Amino acid sequence: MSEITDRPGGPAADDATTPSLLVTLTGPDQPGISTAVFAALRGIDVRVLDVEQAVVRRHLNLGILLDLGDARHEDEIAGRVTAIADRFGLAAEFLRGFGDDQERRTGRTIVTVLGRPLRASHMAAVTQRLWEHRANIDGIRRLSHSPVTTIELSVSGARSDVLRRELAAVSVEHRIDIAVSPAGLARRGRRLVVMDVDSTLITGEVIEMLAEHAGRGAEVRAITEAAMRGELDFAASLRRRVAALEGLDVAVLDEVRADVTLTPGARTLCRTLRELGFSIALVSGGFAEVVEPLGREVGATYVRANHLEAAHGRLTGNVSGPIVDRAGKAAALREFAELEHLPLSRTVAIGDGANDLEMLAAAGLGIAFNAKPVVQAQADTSVNVPYLDSVLYLLGINAGDVHEADDADS
Repeated sequence: MSEITDRPGGPAADDATTPSLLVTLTGPDQPGISTAVFAALRGIDVRVLDVEQAVVRRHLNLGILLDLGDARHEDEIAGRVTAIADRFGLAAEFLRGFGDDQERRTGRTIVTVLGRPLRASHMAAVTQRLWEHRANIDGIRRLSHSPVTTIELSVSGARSDVLRRELAAVSVEHRIDIAVSPAGLARRGRRLVVMDVDSTLITGEVIEMLAEHAGRGAEVRAITEAAMRGELDFAASLRRRVAALEGLDVAVLDEVRADVTLTPGARTLCRTLRELGFSIALVSGGFAEVVEPLGREVGATYVRANHLEAAHGRLTGNVSGPIVDRAGKAAALREFAELEHLPLSRTVAIGDGANDLEMLAAAGLGIAFNAKPVVQAQADTSVNVPYLDSVLYLLGINAGDVHEADDADS
């Protein structure tokens, strides 16, 4: 029989004084272990305080915390559990304590680490920084393993803003993605997810594709890149680029629309969000003539984009109506959140360019997706892998949930 040991230090001042016993079973996983353990404890006057189980590569770690009440049953419990352990080829350990030995932790935070690949050195850097700031890791789980490995750590005892700043340095140094977000109710319930389109939902820039048909692709591409880096006013740069399209046959819009390629993972992201009951919005500095059909394709509830002016079957080189610039994107997010009766804390914004910065700042969670440096520096978190569905893991959605959404949609 395994030896029963005492928790070092005896009962803490804020612990319950009732004796408790932590039972831990480790070894190869197989069906029926939990059933056998609880059946063996039936008839003993103990109360279950906590149960945690994890299985990694078919290796089980099962912990059961029992309140022993006024009577001491350690020897009887140990004997019965040891018999079950021997039956299943497991190791059993027993640790005395008082109450649940668990203080109420404050400053609860979720730290999500994404790597492709994720190395031990990466996790060492993250956990070292958490330890330096006296943050406690209360739980760890894997959200995905391919093509991106995602590990989620439940952390307490440290300020989120401090961890976000400190772990941003780790992210840059080790070239991994690290997100820091509030734990608890903030991660549950329905959300509104607002996405940029060009170079976010799709792989290219529609205006550059149109400019290629006008023979002015290089010129427009240079203006786009400067605008996305924040070097040019977006509205002014958009007018300059649209002017280069003057005289283009409107039929070209259909050709460009057919050539648009969704970013890898975009369909999975949108399908999973829909299955969860989340609302999707596309907010673009591009053109409604292309964005609106995309919105219907991915199941977006809302679309906001610019409109190209045309006359006699040709583009005039002007934009019709107000320009959707960085302020317009943030205003659209707020408007859609109000229509959904959701607070801004329950909104998520995803973008890559400087014209997305106000939208990212307004959202409860702003995500820079393969973004320009100025955007990564100001967003809540960044994703630098080429798969848009990696965003799901930042919301606490695991690969199993994604597969379930796939099956439901098929």
